Amino acid sequence: MKHLDARGLSCPEPVVMIRKAMMSGERAYEIVVDNVTSKENVTRYAEHQGYTVSVCQSGSEFTLQIQK
Repeated sequence: MKHLDARGLSCPEPVVMIRKAMMSGERAYEIVVDNVTSKENVTRYAEHQGYTVSVCQSGSEFTLQIQK
């Protein structure tokens, strides 16, 4: 599983990060974001790529588990 930390970044940077990571061909990723817009955009992008996304919130941070 590839781990990404996108805290402090605004869109589209987290989406670009997950897109580049997905080019590696791995089947599972974890990305941490700290705003709702990034959570929604990363989730939407991953789902359009055929991945399933589960979200865990801790305070103002969201950890997205992305799997194929």
